[in-house]
Amino acid sequence: MQNEPPISIALTPRFKRDLRDLAKRYRSIRIDLQPLIEQLQAGETPGDRVSGTACQIFKVRLKNSNIQKGKSAGYRVIYYVKTEKEIILATLYSKSDSSDVSNEVIEAAIAQYEQDQAADNSDS
Repeated sequence: MQNEPPISIALTPRFKRDLRDLAKRYRSIRIDLQPLIEQLQAGETPGDRVSGTACQIFKVRLKNSNIQKGKSAGYRVIYYVKTEKEIILATLYSKSDSSDVSNEVIEAAIAQYEQDQAADNSDS
């Protein structure tokens, strides 16, 4: 068994806000997200690549166990593969709320995260 450091999963402020808002309606959202986080930490990149972006950004469909409609009516998680060892969860939405998120929204969420990280690093 290899002893590689695990892949770090970071959350943008937008993802945290989206998660908090959705958790008010869907109690199982954190449980529904767990298999995806484990896949990402294992080095897998599930989902489809988002076209029209400069970075490696993926969109993955997740089942919402609070509604009985399968993945098509579930959640969408947008994540950014920053490096081999760092993945950033950019945004999250319920398909029943919104059909899609624009590339501008995704890039703004990532830019905000990067800005916050730069500010945190300059403080320390």
